[in-house]
Amino acid sequence: MNKDQVKGRIKEATSKVKEVTGKVVGNESLEAEGKVDQVVGEVQADYGDLKEDIKDAVKKPA
Repeated sequence: MNKDQVKGRIKEATSKVKEVTGKVVGNESLEAEGKVDQVVGEVQADYGDLKEDIKDAVKKPA
């Protein structure tokens, strides 16, 4: 697991909390910000996954 995977997954989780908090308190701006941040976290985690896949593919003997 690399740092992009970890940071992305943490960002996804904290953003979900932000989204739910916005929904509970009726703050549409906070809710929307949480949704956007979740996408950013997901992209970062996917990037980290891709890096790991490439690293594993390079390590495998042909």
